Amino acid sequence: MTNLTREETEALISEVLEVYPDKAKKDRKKHLTVNDQSIEQSKKCITSNRKSLPGVMTIRGCAYAGSKGVVWGPIKDMIHISHGPVGCGQYSRAGRRNYYVGTTGVNTFGTMNFTSDFQEKDIVFGGDKKLAKLINEIEQLFPLHKGISVQSECPIGLIGDDIEAVSKKATKEIGKTVVPVRCEGFRGVSQSLGHHIANDAIRDWVLDKRDNDTSFESTPYDVSIIGDYNIGGDAWSSRTLLEEMGLRVVAQWSGDGTLAEMELTPKVKLNLLHCYRSMNYISRHMEEKYGIPWVEYNFFGPTKIAESLRKIASYFDDNIKEGAERVIERYKAEYEAVIAKYRPRLEGKRVMLYVGGLRPRHVIGAYEDLGMEVVGTGYEFAHNDDYDRTIKEMGNATLIYDDVTGYEFEEFVKRVKPDLIGSGIKEKYIFQKMGIPFRQMHSWDYSGPYHGYDGFAIFARDMDMTLNNPCWAKLKAPWQKDEASETQAAAA
Repeated sequence: MTNLTREETEALISEVLEVYPDKAKKDRKKHLTVNDQSIEQSKKCITSNRKSLPGVMTIRGCAYAGSKGVVWGPIKDMIHISHGPVGCGQYSRAGRRNYYVGTTGVNTFGTMNFTSDFQEKDIVFGGDKKLAKLINEIEQLFPLHKGISVQSECPIGLIGDDIEAVSKKATKEIGKTVVPVRCEGFRGVSQSLGHHIANDAIRDWVLDKRDNDTSFESTPYDVSIIGDYNIGGDAWSSRTLLEEMGLRVVAQWSGDGTLAEMELTPKVKLNLLHCYRSMNYISRHMEEKYGIPWVEYNFFGPTKIAESLRKIASYFDDNIKEGAERVIERYKAEYEAVIAKYRPRLEGKRVMLYVGGLRPRHVIGAYEDLGMEVVGTGYEFAHNDDYDRTIKEMGNATLIYDDVTGYEFEEFVKRVKPDLIGSGIKEKYIFQKMGIPFRQMHSWDYSGPYHGYDGFAIFARDMDMTLNNPCWAKLKAPWQKDEASETQAAAA
């Protein structure tokens, strides 16, 4: 199917909204738009970061998910307590494939579930004493841990446990950093607030620990990787390129990151920010307090990798600039071979995306390198500054949707008729049963890495493997069934 015109896309949005009552229709209309690259500020065309409508099926996560599941959880040598009922900690444990090096239960703890396991009596009498006891038990059982974070769940905000007081006391008693994080799930409108709360906790309880430490030997080429969660090994692929161009990666967080790396980050010369939505807050803080500039980068696909390497190199001397060009040239034959192999099989295929913090815009270039076209994109928990960046990446008249409901997403897909959908686990099986090829783009569908030149080869292979799998010949999407019925009826 050819692309929808602007008028057709606007008509599609209006048609899909017809099912809602007037009040819901008015609200949801603000979150759906047709892309216009001439607009400089997305707030003129789309509303974001608002509460989801009660009664509609949102695909968002909560503030606890943003803090524990994204920012704090991957820090491998700390123990992260889920303070509250057991379910949140168990559900968020090991879900995102944040790869790390270490021995689980000895010096790394990311895939373990530490919880205060609230019962009814804890709701009635409070959980402060239970939390203090839990921290002491952790110190006895896992003495090699470097610190603890207390991730508060919904009941904590309702009953008023003083996790700050417990944390301060525990820090003195065990001599290690204990960080209280007020990330109760009901706070804010989505997991985005959890990112912000987690960043503020790092600012207030961690970053200044080594401000007066003069033992660290710095170099002119020290950088940190911020906002890379090492899904399937992404941060390792990124780090390889940065080190090959001559930079020294002092810290990477939070995937395969450590508490010491976080503490040393204020001593770097440049912060490299991958996931803008989750870590821009702490990057801005370090720029204001320590004078460290930060720059966004995108390591999905060779076009964006080259752009990012050159942008990063522009902050350094000719030695690093030459290093960037050397890296780009070194991998040229490799990525050209990938494109030569897979582009003929993927050329012209159309993709719809709906993911979280950065992928709805970051992966567009990688698809385009393979000759594919992104015809619709949207975020679960973006702010308008995310859409400001997205507008320029998308073609004119393409569909953009914010906090899209399950119903809206299905109806858009039926009309736009993409060849591939990239979204989350909640959507995966719905669309596969509709006969539409699907990739789970939150954690790479158990594959990866997708960052860097090596990751691009895996990305291309996975897209080809999904789209050209013979199983789809055994299924028919709803519109294909309708068209077949119409053809038979006409023939009769």
